Amino acid sequence: MRDRPVDTVEPLHQSIQIRIALRITGVVQGVGFRPFVYRLARQLGLAGWVSNSAQGVLIEIEGDEDAVHAFVDRLGREKPAPAHIQQISQMEIPLVGEPAFEIRQSDGDGPKTTLVLPDLAICADCLAEIFDPTNRRYHYPFTNCTNCGPRYSIIEGLPYDRPQTTMRGFSMCPACRAEYDDPADRRFHAQPNACPICGPQMAFWNGNGILLAEQGDAIHAAAQAIRQGWVVAVKGIGGFHLCVDARSYEAVAQLRQRKGRPAKPFALMFPDLAAVERACQLSAQERQLLTSTAAPIVLLDRRADSGLAENIAPSNPTLGAMLPYTPLHHLLMAELGFPIVATSGNLSDEPICIDEAEALTRLHGIADFFLVHNRPIVRSVDDSVVRVLAGEVQILRRSRGYAPLPVPIADAGKESVLAVGAHLKNTVALAVGGNLFASQHIGDLETPQSYESFRQTIDSLCRLYEAQPATVVCDAHPDYLSSQYAAQLAASWGAQLVKVQHHYAHILSGMAEHGLQPPVLGLAWDGTGYGEDGTIWGGEFLRITAEGFQRVAHLRPFPLTGGDMAVRQPRRSALGMLYAHLGPTIFESDSLPLPYFSAEEGRILAAMLKKGINTIPTSSMGRLFDGVAALLGLHPTVDFEGQAAMALEFAAADVGEAAYAINVKFSPAAPLVLDWGPMVDQLMADCQHGLSLGEMAGKFHNALVDVALLVARHIGLESVVLSGGCFQNKLLTEKLIAHLRADGFHPYWQGQIPTNDGGIAVGQAAAVMSK
Repeated sequence: MRDRPVDTVEPLHQSIQIRIALRITGVVQGVGFRPFVYRLARQLGLAGWVSNSAQGVLIEIEGDEDAVHAFVDRLGREKPAPAHIQQISQMEIPLVGEPAFEIRQSDGDGPKTTLVLPDLAICADCLAEIFDPTNRRYHYPFTNCTNCGPRYSIIEGLPYDRPQTTMRGFSMCPACRAEYDDPADRRFHAQPNACPICGPQMAFWNGNGILLAEQGDAIHAAAQAIRQGWVVAVKGIGGFHLCVDARSYEAVAQLRQRKGRPAKPFALMFPDLAAVERACQLSAQERQLLTSTAAPIVLLDRRADSGLAENIAPSNPTLGAMLPYTPLHHLLMAELGFPIVATSGNLSDEPICIDEAEALTRLHGIADFFLVHNRPIVRSVDDSVVRVLAGEVQILRRSRGYAPLPVPIADAGKESVLAVGAHLKNTVALAVGGNLFASQHIGDLETPQSYESFRQTIDSLCRLYEAQPATVVCDAHPDYLSSQYAAQLAASWGAQLVKVQHHYAHILSGMAEHGLQPPVLGLAWDGTGYGEDGTIWGGEFLRITAEGFQRVAHLRPFPLTGGDMAVRQPRRSALGMLYAHLGPTIFESDSLPLPYFSAEEGRILAAMLKKGINTIPTSSMGRLFDGVAALLGLHPTVDFEGQAAMALEFAAADVGEAAYAINVKFSPAAPLVLDWGPMVDQLMADCQHGLSLGEMAGKFHNALVDVALLVARHIGLESVVLSGGCFQNKLLTEKLIAHLRADGFHPYWQGQIPTNDGGIAVGQAAAVMSK
């Protein structure tokens, strides 16, 4: 009997094996992304490898086709919370046939374009560990994992691996190494991983650097010193804070005197959210900001019964509050149990100290004691400052927690561009590999230390991304130190030098944030900016086109005497306004509100104005605020920039739609001129009739809203961009937004990029990159 033939049965589903290569860009280093990829691949039974590269993360994945597709789909949906994927590119490649999946050594070749993560606030898991007496990291102030801890402040090169950070000097103990090598552990490839045995340590010094206590005892000693009213300099994640008891008027006054900061508000660190709520009004959105991984200083409305020293923020209804964001700060605040001043560790107008030896010298005579550690800081990273405005987050100082994440910008191109920013509130920006990286806050370039920090930040960013820009962009002001240094860099690199008008850069910065294309109407209102006619601009309406900008309206100019001295003396703005409006007769009248000058000063200033000596015309909105504030008796002189304007905002009462008159002078061939003269007449009449300060301040703000709306209607562009330091004024900005919306316009204001001069570098870069 012959064997019967065996029927061939086709399987219902035949497994198809494929291999793909993935290149992932974005925030994918230092966030546990490789461990996540490893666990996902193993879970799906896939083979291959993952590696950091100078551009991001590289993956080759092989296995069943359905499993590979599931892997790619889940990458985006299940990534670690701190990670942000910009782009995933993939291509199918030949099978290799590895037996398993592995994490490979990083590949440092090629252009450096990966995103560096900001320093992250301590996560809940690490926080629980440092307060768990049974945990080996109990009370250890440098506890971290892939979800939290230092990043930008310790990185020196790409890709992000321990040898490229300041942690390379700390060799991991066997227990830490086991965590680092275990894919199931949240410290798997956590580059700053450390413990009390192998990691950085604390010390407490007196003012001369003499060791008084170490490790856990150091934090206890620092808490005792603060409790006793001393000033303690605390080295944190991005530099030093100067800390005192926020409840003590005497301690705060002593810090003000030593720091040379008589009135500018101090930032506060609270032990917990409950303590913040006892001192401030707190919305759900503000609560989320305080507890976010960025953990910024948040400007909050102050309660009348806050229990804090009145001289923390004199005559200011808001407080700058933050929560502890490092293990060190949590341990210190747990010891104290009350709010402290935590202000930048510097003299006014200097960058914050980052090195303990440097701090002993620069903070000598300011700090009584020093709480230090031996983990080096690569670059100073000050605390960020944010607020909620018109229901959205507005970053006023972009630094720790946000920098150096890139700013999305359309059609960025691949050319490397360096923008050096403005003179005040300086930041710089580097465009490389299609990303625009905005630096941390550097500050005012008013001192040799600040200027050196500015140069170091440029050098650090360029070295980090191994970039030698083909174009260097600066402000058009010829005397700015930043502009002069840009010219030196361009010459040494053989790069193109491009100068961008200050207020044009302001509006381009806002357009870049919102992805806007011209035409738009831009309102650039600030204190100072070099105009194309050589005068000081600042109350500008610019029509932005694909070719550039046109100045379509501006404030009526008035003379400023003494150059920069006028910024520190709002009385000079008031005098210039009265002189422009009423002429030389103001010096013959006793009825005008000019009690701020002596007879001798009056004679000198009269001569300067009549002869135009050391006098320059300005159309600045910031100086208009100063002048009105001085006319109303608020701060004829100031201790810090914006003090008079802030006082005017805080004084304003709700007057409905009542407003002073600002006339618009129309001319067919020239920009509209906003004549504030009638407003001055009405304001002075109200002063004589005894109208309250609050009513007059309210009518002034309404006048600005009314005239802005009038110009917007005349120009007729739907998109209106608000930028410049004057739009830090919450009352003005929210009123203007509401009125523009009600009139059918689409207003845009800056949130993720500072509206002050901290956003200028982004606008400068955008001017070149969008061409």
